[in-house]
Amino acid sequence: MAMIRLSGLVASGGLKVFNTATTTRHGIRVIARSFSDARILAQADVTTPSHGFSNGQNLGSISLKRNGIYLDTRLRITPFTDLEVKERPNSESLRWDGDRLYFENAEGEERTYVDQCPCHECVHPVTRQRQLDTFSVLFLSFLGRRIDPNVKPSSLNIQTQAKQTIQIGWQDGHQSEYPLKLLRKGRPTHTTVKRRGLVEQIMFDKTIAATPPTVDYKDIMEADGIAEWTRQINVHGLSFVKNCPIDPDATQKLLEKIGPIRETHYGGFYDFTSNMASKDTAYTSLALESHTDTTYFSEPAGLQMFHMLSHTGGSGGESLLVDGFAAARQLYAEDKEAYKILSTIGIWAHASGNEDVSIQPYVCFPVLSHDPIMGHLIQVRWNNSDRAAIEAPSDMIDKWYEAARKFNGILNDAQNQYWTQLEPGMPLIFDNWRVLHGRSVFSGKRRMAGGYINRDDFISKYKLTNAGREEVLEATVTG
Repeated sequence: MAMIRLSGLVASGGLKVFNTATTTRHGIRVIARSFSDARILAQADVTTPSHGFSNGQNLGSISLKRNGIYLDTRLRITPFTDLEVKERPNSESLRWDGDRLYFENAEGEERTYVDQCPCHECVHPVTRQRQLDTFSVLFLSFLGRRIDPNVKPSSLNIQTQAKQTIQIGWQDGHQSEYPLKLLRKGRPTHTTVKRRGLVEQIMFDKTIAATPPTVDYKDIMEADGIAEWTRQINVHGLSFVKNCPIDPDATQKLLEKIGPIRETHYGGFYDFTSNMASKDTAYTSLALESHTDTTYFSEPAGLQMFHMLSHTGGSGGESLLVDGFAAARQLYAEDKEAYKILSTIGIWAHASGNEDVSIQPYVCFPVLSHDPIMGHLIQVRWNNSDRAAIEAPSDMIDKWYEAARKFNGILNDAQNQYWTQLEPGMPLIFDNWRVLHGRSVFSGKRRMAGGYINRDDFISKYKLTNAGREEVLEATVTG
C-alpha cells in the first residue's frame, strides 16, 4: 500500500496530491481548484462579485450595472433542469491546504468536510444544529467543540467494505467520520438534488384535462397520501383532491397537512365571496387573465389552494390554468433573446388597493428567475394587473415589451390553456411559482375557501415524505 504525506497528514490508499493556483482580480483572490480552472483564470476577466459554476460552465459573474436596473449575466440560463446524477470515477484524491480538507475526483470537483463533521459533539443529535464554534479565536467558547485554526489531520482511514466511510483523526484528538457515498456523486451532486427537492417535471397543456393529477382526501388525512400529493404538485405543478368534505374547517386542515398557512394583508386561511371585502379584482365577479399571485412580495406564495364551497344563482367562473414553465420553454425555443430579456430586466409590482397597505418587493425581479448555481428556471412572476414600473435602460424598454408580448401570446394560446370548472368537494392546489391561474366572468354568488403555503414549507414536506428524514438530513447537514 502506497503511503503519501499531505502537509503533515499520512494517508493510505494511493491518494494523489495536487496544488492550487491563485490569481488576483479587482483586489479579490481567486483560487483555481483544478488545472482546468487555472487555465480559465489565466484567460478570463473575473468581475466582482465572482462565482464558480458547475455543469461545464466557465467561471463567470453576475454583474449589476451601476444604475442597478439591468442584469448582464454570463451565467447560462435555461428553462430545463439537468438532474442526471453520475457515479464518480474511482480516481480520487485528498488535499489539506492548512485550513480545509478537500476531496477531489478526476473531474476536478472538490468538497470541504472539516467544518461539516456530523458527530453528536459537533451536531446536536436532536435539533440537528451545529454545536461547533467554527470561527472563534478564543480558547473559551460558549458552543461545544471549537475548531483550532491551526489544527491538522493526524490520521486518515477509508473504509470501503461494510461501513463505506472516511475517518479522519485530528491533532486535537477529535475523530470525524463521513459517509463515503456523499463523496462519490457527480454533477449535479446527489446532495444538491435532495437538498433542493428537484424532480423531473412533467409539463402540461390543455390535454391534462383528460387525466388531471388527483389524490383522495382520505389518503392524505389518514394514510401516506401526503407523499403522493406533494409529488404530484412538484412534478405536474398541480393536484386535485377528491372526496373532500364541503366545509371550510376540513379544507383548512387539508391545507395544513403540507405546512402552516401563510399570513398576508388579506389574512391567513380565506373563506370569501365576491363582495370586495378586500380591494382586489379576485374579490369581484370579473374575468381574470392568467397570472401568478403575490408578485408584489419579495418572496411570492409557494402554493395556493382553491376550494369552491358553493355557486348559487348563476353560472360561469371556469378556472384557467397555464403551465408557466412550459410556456417559458416554448419562448426559449422560439426566441432565446426574448427569453433572456425576461430573465434579466427587473419589474416592480405593488398591492395598493387597501388604504392601509402599499406593498412592494425590496428589489425588482425579472419575470423569469433562475437558480444562481445550476442555471435552471425556478420561478415565473407574471401579473399584469399588479405590475408597476419597468427598471431598464431606455433602449431596453421597448425590447422588454416585445418580449413580454411574445410570452403573453404563448400563455394565451388555446393549446396551452387548461380550463376546468371547480366543484364543491374537489379542492385544487397548485405551484404558484410555476402555474398561472385565471377565471372567466361569472354571475351569481360563489363561496371560495383556500390559502397560501410558503415554498420552503412545501419543499420540506415533499422531501421528508418522499425521501425520508435521514436521507434529507444527510444531504443537508453534511452535504
